[in-house]
Amino acid sequence: MIFRIDPTRDEPLYAQLVAQVHVAVARGEVGAGYRLPSARELATTLDLNMHTVLHAYQVLRDEGVIELRRGRGAIVAANAPRDLAHVQTALAGFIRAARDVGLSVEAATMLLQAEMGR
Repeated sequence: MIFRIDPTRDEPLYAQLVAQVHVAVARGEVGAGYRLPSARELATTLDLNMHTVLHAYQVLRDEGVIELRRGRGAIVAANAPRDLAHVQTALAGFIRAARDVGLSVEAATMLLQAEMGR
């Protein structure tokens, strides 16, 4: 799994990591038992503070997506939520509607972020 962080985005860095793991699990790119990089390794690779990565891992643990095991690191949980078919269908409808009214990608993204923040 390849992580990409954009420090210029308004979304916090830890939340960007959380979202990327969610998407990778939902798409089946990583499955139960997949070992994520250690917090230290990921922080070094992405030039982040290790506490940022640890915060992301704690959020993922609290959501049931990963298990944190001493000495083994962060492992994708066997019961991690996977099926996003209904979300992808709704998103496709949103994209069609946004294009129909001429919304830019930026405007559509802001609209989606505002709705998600409610």
